[in-house]
Amino acid sequence: LDDLLPATSYCTTDITAPVKLRLEKEGHASIKPITMETMFRQTAEKLPDTIALGVKRNGVWQKTTFREYYSLTKQAARAFIKVGLEPRHAVSVLGFNSPEWFISYLGAIFAGGVGTGIYATNSPEACAFVLQDSCSNVVVVENHAQLQKILQVWDSLPHLKAIVQYTGEVAERRDNIYSWDEFLALGNDVPDSALEERLSIQAPNACCSIIYTSGTTGNPKGVMLSHDNYTWTADMVCKQLKLNFGKEIGISFLPLSHIAAQMLDFICPVRCGGSVYFAQPDALKGTLLDSWKEVRPTFVFAVPRLWEKINERLVTEGAKRPKMARKISAWARDKGLKASKGDKPWGWSLANVLVFKKLRNLLGLDRCRLFGSGAAPIMKETLEFFNSLNICIYEVYGMSECTGPQTMCSDGAYRITSVGKEMMGVKTKFENPDEDGNGEVCFWGRHVFMGYLNDEVKTKECLGDNMWIHSGDIGKKDEDGFLYITGRIKELVITAGGENIAPVPVESAVKEALPCVSNCMLIGDKRKFLSMLITLKTEMNLDTNEPLDSLAPETLSWYRALGSQAKTVEDAIADKNVLQAVQVGIDKANKKAVSNASKVQKWTILPKDFSMPGGELGPTLKLKRPVVAKMYDKTISAFYEE
Repeated sequence: LDDLLPATSYCTTDITAPVKLRLEKEGHASIKPITMETMFRQTAEKLPDTIALGVKRNGVWQKTTFREYYSLTKQAARAFIKVGLEPRHAVSVLGFNSPEWFISYLGAIFAGGVGTGIYATNSPEACAFVLQDSCSNVVVVENHAQLQKILQVWDSLPHLKAIVQYTGEVAERRDNIYSWDEFLALGNDVPDSALEERLSIQAPNACCSIIYTSGTTGNPKGVMLSHDNYTWTADMVCKQLKLNFGKEIGISFLPLSHIAAQMLDFICPVRCGGSVYFAQPDALKGTLLDSWKEVRPTFVFAVPRLWEKINERLVTEGAKRPKMARKISAWARDKGLKASKGDKPWGWSLANVLVFKKLRNLLGLDRCRLFGSGAAPIMKETLEFFNSLNICIYEVYGMSECTGPQTMCSDGAYRITSVGKEMMGVKTKFENPDEDGNGEVCFWGRHVFMGYLNDEVKTKECLGDNMWIHSGDIGKKDEDGFLYITGRIKELVITAGGENIAPVPVESAVKEALPCVSNCMLIGDKRKFLSMLITLKTEMNLDTNEPLDSLAPETLSWYRALGSQAKTVEDAIADKNVLQAVQVGIDKANKKAVSNASKVQKWTILPKDFSMPGGELGPTLKLKRPVVAKMYDKTISAFYEE
């Protein structure tokens, strides 16, 4: 099972072809390769009675041990064989995080197929693209709403043989549509020998998963990952973060179709015997903190926008407290921030008792050791806010094409605004560095992907002739080996005067200067000067996740301090006090500019905040710049009319 298949190249675009592994003669990259089944079986044998999965349904936590988890995965694999899953064909999973999501994905791999995830927010057409591109024989959907998406496009999918619905009653009965229990029961008709035959065709250097990039421009690309990509990377992450075997507890709530959540919520816990509890589907609408309080995780990973929202909520709630409590909190935060920059100052222990421990208990984070952020840049202001509360957020940097992480901060290797140092066993180099050492960040290691499915042009573009990943990010290292990402090649604004400007630092400076700003986007490519689109923090429709016109509490309180009575975005846009205050904030941000060309000359407040439903943000709340530029083309053009 763990023998390598013969291979002649480090990359492929053919899902049936194995690849050479980037094995080294010694060190972390020399560890023996294993398959996903081997890794899972080893953990299940060592921790048979440890809780692997927990989900709350009808108010009751349903828990699954590693022995049960492994057994259910084999049962699902047999059921996939029964409904017609062919070797090297895919099972796609469409829905919110759940035990069935994990079991389906691993079951597909055990059955000799590959797993792939579809974002729950995808349209029927976007779902159809993934199903067609991956040659999915089976799609596992969460509920009736997701089932309807697939039924709309099934006629255009010749490979699709069956649909499985894992929650709720199957309201639309047709041939080859099964409930979860009906599906698992089908596995009883398949002998162990059939499953063993499928397991025998697997190898560490064969494909087991396809991660579809979010596709901010054009259709998403299918990133093919091998068994070794997963098992080796998970092993390195667990070692680097010093995860305790059989003792870690996490909460899964970020989209599992994204490599960050898949690696940290799904694959690493299989490697380290961690317990994964699933948040409620409305986690990002406000129930996540309730789940934290119930589960009390030992590690938490979130995207920057979520950390920012928690920051905003804590500031808003803190402002409502009595004057003395606010003074104590400010004093404690000062001690916390100083401690994050060096030795603990006098009074830190008292601050810990009076504020830090109480806050952690309030959030359900009293036993949390690791806090992580990734998938997008996080503002320095946000990091400092949490540092001041004795919550140190470690940044993780990487991409789908390197199975998640390339660098990370960790205990003893932390520097604010740095994305840390290399993960064990991988290498970084910089292509075409400038005089300051800034160059394109390139990766090498056993975490490097196999290639893009059926796309030789894009694979060649990414890996080049030397088989190093060309990330498209610009970065440099300091004298101690800490990596800093300073921009992205495709996002670089190159003005008409030839100035190269990375947008994120400029946008971060504006957000830091203006607490009312939710999102902003720098404009200026091939233009005479820089301009900016700005959105305000508003209330959200908790059912649809769409932004409303009414301003958020923290925005209202900031406006009241200005003497403004604005209650909506429409009010704010018409209020001279607000517009003047925004200009003051822009001026403040411009003082940090490295040159006159880097200063924002014009700006406008948009009538609506960016969101996933609106199409401006991706599944991890990352800004889709080309989409926004197209949506607001007329507004942008108006900046530059003579």
